[in-house]
Amino acid sequence: MTPTPTAPDGLGTRAGKAFAAYIAGDRERLSELVDLVTPVLWNAARSQGAAAPMCEDAIQTAFLQLVDRAESIKEPAAVLGWLVVVVKREVWRLSRGSRREIGVDEVPEAPTQQLDPESQSILSERQRVLWQHISTLTPRCQELLRVIAFADRPDYAAIAESLGMPVGSIGPTRGRCLQKLRTTLGSDPGWAV
Repeated sequence: MTPTPTAPDGLGTRAGKAFAAYIAGDRERLSELVDLVTPVLWNAARSQGAAAPMCEDAIQTAFLQLVDRAESIKEPAAVLGWLVVVVKREVWRLSRGSRREIGVDEVPEAPTQQLDPESQSILSERQRVLWQHISTLTPRCQELLRVIAFADRPDYAAIAESLGMPVGSIGPTRGRCLQKLRTTLGSDPGWAV
């Protein structure tokens, strides 16, 4: 796999640097790599229709394969794309014959701080409404928003490679998807603040 040109401070570049340091002997950098790319891998797995336990298994398998095959990856900058492909293939392997739709209640929620029960209830309801509206978008929009929403600094080149989209179409597609989401949320009385 050849690396796609990425921004100097983008996720793909940072992941490549952490992986290169790991290969060079700085074993602690693997933890940094895991922290950097797990949100993107999680969403790549979810975009394939996998339930949370299957996503966890696929991601764990991808990291185990990375450790086992680290020396065979010649381009550290390609590690993010490599991991995304492994996760997707592992989900396909695990779900062969049992693929199903993702339910709104199964969508991963971002970790929250400890909140009082009332605040937690309000937050959970808003998340449910948000994910319900996201599920009405096209599969392409859902996949793109999931990947971008959970990436610290989205690396469009890596995202383009993992989603099979031209880099130049990610921003406009993201904008159209967000506009559709804003429109549907704006018309939902349950979303009003």
